[in-house]
Amino acid sequence: MRTRVFNGKEQIFCEWRHRWVRLTPEEWVRQQLLHRLVEQLLYPASLIAVEVPFQSPITNHQSPINAKRYRADAVIYDRQMQPQVLIECKAETVPLTQKTLDQALVYNRYLTVPWLILYNGPQTIVVHLTDGKIETSTTLPSYPL
Repeated sequence: MRTRVFNGKEQIFCEWRHRWVRLTPEEWVRQQLLHRLVEQLLYPASLIAVEVPFQSPITNHQSPINAKRYRADAVIYDRQMQPQVLIECKAETVPLTQKTLDQALVYNRYLTVPWLILYNGPQTIVVHLTDGKIETSTTLPSYPL
């Protein structure tokens, strides 16, 4: 991972956004995880998107202005570009709690992926949602899922 100091602020180069971004504790954790997924677990880098914006569906009585906007830390797609994994990262000092899982589950109402990865460096929680069941693990799944 490439880092630099620019205008007195630390930055890291995000391979997925193709630009330098501010190096926050959460960004450091995210970049570590994404590089690990690609380099060790063989996920195709081209199927990973970072800071994925989406919004809640608009009902008949809502205007687009009222739609709630969200941003997933990262999403991994299959080769048909269907989302498969939602990634939620926290800084190393922020524990993964029920609140973190709830946040990912809210996002998943709109993305409907079968896998959730919650990650803060020291902690990993992998959730597989299948047939109405929730299975959890602390081991990152290899590609393909």
